[in-house]
Amino acid sequence: MESTILSSLQPVIDLFSGNPVLQGMTVIFLTLLGASFFTWTIFLFIRKITTRTHIDLDDQIVKILRPPVYYTLLVSGVSAGIQLMELADGATTILVNLLQSGGVIIWTYFFIRLASMLLSRVTHLSQKYAFIQRRTVTLFDNLAKVAIFGLGVYLVFIIWHIDMTAWLASAGIVGIAVGFAAKDSLANLFAGVIILADAPYKIGDYVVFENGDRGKVTHIGLRSTRMLTRDDVEITIPNSIIGNSRIINQSGGPYERFRLRVKVGVAYGTDIDKVREILMQIANNEPLVCQSPTPRVRFRLFGASSVDFELLCWAATPELRGKTTDRLNDAIYKAFAEHGIEIPYAKQDLYIRHLPEK
Repeated sequence: MESTILSSLQPVIDLFSGNPVLQGMTVIFLTLLGASFFTWTIFLFIRKITTRTHIDLDDQIVKILRPPVYYTLLVSGVSAGIQLMELADGATTILVNLLQSGGVIIWTYFFIRLASMLLSRVTHLSQKYAFIQRRTVTLFDNLAKVAIFGLGVYLVFIIWHIDMTAWLASAGIVGIAVGFAAKDSLANLFAGVIILADAPYKIGDYVVFENGDRGKVTHIGLRSTRMLTRDDVEITIPNSIIGNSRIINQSGGPYERFRLRVKVGVAYGTDIDKVREILMQIANNEPLVCQSPTPRVRFRLFGASSVDFELLCWAATPELRGKTTDRLNDAIYKAFAEHGIEIPYAKQDLYIRHLPEK
């Protein structure tokens, strides 16, 4: 029986044994079937485990992990099949190197996506990892991409047996030349990294720079920061200038409220208790003025021609500073005029001692 089976299979055995191309094609075909079956089976089992967890990160990782695993299994079998075909040495080497390079590219893409997922996940744990937050995740994401891409390029060079020494030496010389040529851009880049990590301000904050520019931060980049002024004019400021300047963040602190100081002077002899009452009433009746902290009135100075008071209150945001001050000044002027309270102003009296003789 066995001899009958062997005799019937002998032509097939002879065909395969004398045809390396057919052997290689068979190995490649079996690799396709085996890789597909193994990948489907193992990831079906892994998905059953990950679906029982309460987080979706493991499901996302499993989803992006399947293609590189399948390609790795495929490359192993296809490379073996190509080597069995007994092609020309140069052709076999090129084909195998191309397959391995493709594998490196696929795994590089996988690790780049994995790094982005993990960094995005870490931003939700900012209380534990304070240096990785939503405003800095882009920076770390770019650094991770550069590092992973560089490692991938290095592995491709190794596959093709390319000597990295000359390339690294050339890169060093080019780096020195670029450093001198683009020192301002590099200064902005490093300052941008420091700004993103230190976070002296964030998008939406109202800031005042040393030159007096004040506005709302609309964009924080690695090269520059953009600010929208009250005139709706966008200003782009290089990060190197910001990094070496004094910055006032009017939206910083424990809350965003902005303190207003409205100064007003009244004539000597005015009932100061009445002045206090009017100023407090105006502050309490103004909707734009925050009632917590409570508005206050302070007697500040015996001036040269006036008794100076200061109304201290808070606007909800720095953006409302001008509008709130305008309403308070308007209400103070009308109330003082209604109650006959004089607001002194600089004036000169001219006395004529006698008229010239005709």
